Amino acid sequence: MTFHVEVDVAVPMRDGVALATNVWRPEGPGPFPVLLVRTPYGKDDAGTFGNPKLPDVFAFVEAGYAVVAQDVRGTSRSPGVFVPNVHEGDDGADTLSWIAGQPWCDGEIGMWGGSYMGFTQWLAAVRDVPALRAIAPVMSSADLYRAPWYSPGGALSQDAVLTWGTASAVRNLRRANGNEDDLRTLASGLDDPRSLHEPLPLHDRPAMTRHLPWVRDVLDHPERDAFWQEVAAIDRCGSITVPALQIGGWYDVFIGETVRSYRKMRTHGGSAAAREGQRLVIGPWAHSDGADLGTFPDRSFGLAGSIKNADVTEEHLRFFDRWVRGRTDVPAGPHRVRIFVMGVDRWRDEPDWPLPGTRYRDFFLGGTGRANTSSGDGVLTREAPPAEAADTFLYDPRRPVPTLGGTVLAGAPGSYPGPADQSSVETREDVLCFTSAALGRPVEVTGHVTLVLHVSSSAPDTDFTGKLVDVHPDGRAILLCEGIQRVRYRDSLTHPAPVKPGTVVELTLDLSVTSNVFLPGHRIRLEVSSSNFPRYDRNTNTGGAIAADTDPVVAVNRVHHGPAHPSRLVLPLVERDTTGSETLA
Repeated sequence: MTFHVEVDVAVPMRDGVALATNVWRPEGPGPFPVLLVRTPYGKDDAGTFGNPKLPDVFAFVEAGYAVVAQDVRGTSRSPGVFVPNVHEGDDGADTLSWIAGQPWCDGEIGMWGGSYMGFTQWLAAVRDVPALRAIAPVMSSADLYRAPWYSPGGALSQDAVLTWGTASAVRNLRRANGNEDDLRTLASGLDDPRSLHEPLPLHDRPAMTRHLPWVRDVLDHPERDAFWQEVAAIDRCGSITVPALQIGGWYDVFIGETVRSYRKMRTHGGSAAAREGQRLVIGPWAHSDGADLGTFPDRSFGLAGSIKNADVTEEHLRFFDRWVRGRTDVPAGPHRVRIFVMGVDRWRDEPDWPLPGTRYRDFFLGGTGRANTSSGDGVLTREAPPAEAADTFLYDPRRPVPTLGGTVLAGAPGSYPGPADQSSVETREDVLCFTSAALGRPVEVTGHVTLVLHVSSSAPDTDFTGKLVDVHPDGRAILLCEGIQRVRYRDSLTHPAPVKPGTVVELTLDLSVTSNVFLPGHRIRLEVSSSNFPRYDRNTNTGGAIAADTDPVVAVNRVHHGPAHPSRLVLPLVERDTTGSETLA
């Protein structure tokens, strides 16, 4: 294979800034269809393209595509100041228009890339540039409040903000040959996550905010206000007229938004192609490097679970051949969705998401009020409990429940992203456990998991967390999915409201999505608490500005259940003879 490469081509933006851009062109006169990636991580870094979650650039060129890679404004070789998300819409649109005007471009362009590179795609797609034909965001989000910087329940994704913010500040500092003391401080935070996450107040991170002031802006906007609405491409999905190939992982920080943007584009996309051309692929992967092999310390999904075996390059090529090249002879097939079903550990094609025929079933929280720890009396049953009860625990922000696995960006101290065993946190008195009887038949849970809690607190504001756990016969309690709800945002992410201490309120927690077959002999468990740190920030229980609080207080929190307070876990059950799955008796 032979090809031509131009390095550091200066591509002009509307305000006069010219962004550094590399162009790979296949051998031959052209013109060619083009695939564009825009990155803050360095277009010349081989890791940007060698990451197994991303397709092979050389396979694109060999297939006859020109590939364009650009350093986003203020990063690597591109001039300007890097302010995350702010310039990506205009700069992306200007870059697409520039490419469309080049003699080597045939006027048909696709975009690709993962994580932040996915943000750039969604924000450009909203601008409806005529030459853009398709996008392929991998492990990314079209609503940056809900993921990765905050959450559907209004809690700050502290691990994501501080870890990514620190790494970005380090890149900015090194680029400017800046203060060595600040560089040492920031590097120590990456080496020792405790020193990064534990100090209060949260917004007192001067070395970080000096070199990435955007972090302070994030902390100053805890509501989903205009600051976040401006960069929520999915809010304007009617303006997005192109199909999207979306690839995610069950343990990826973006997985909830990956699935949500697929659904919104399927129903509200701005063209028939956008609605019909959506494709979704989800494997048993996490976001961090090395967490895409399908093998984790507490749970292995076998060779089939590796992202390499999912062949993301071929997925991209088929998608782009259909929607960028317009090759209608490329077989689309009847299935838009491909998922890895955990438990049985195999891939399965599906016509859509949610899976047709999914039935949402209530599993009620029960017991006599002693659900503290996995040795308590909390139960999870299909039948509503006959009597009222309340489980009580103390939530102390200075002693939060530590994050173990799950959808963290980088991994908490002493942990890793992914399906971690929760047994150690289930020994804590501030963790309530509600567990089903051992299953006699397989039970498949595939889809969106919701938790409805009736709660009260001694505080005007606090948090409640939920985790869905697969309890194996050997005692491992493997995390499947999780979520959190900040009580002040129980009714709205834009209009917070305190709660009167002692008043019982109903909360609905978004526990995100999963696909897992609970096998015979396994048990379904729900964990409830008030912290998951540093995956989420600690609610200080004062009702004030959490990022500025230095004096948190202890809250007495209660979960009520019974006929008058039907706290329940709502599971999406797939009941098909083909899987052998049945509902829980």
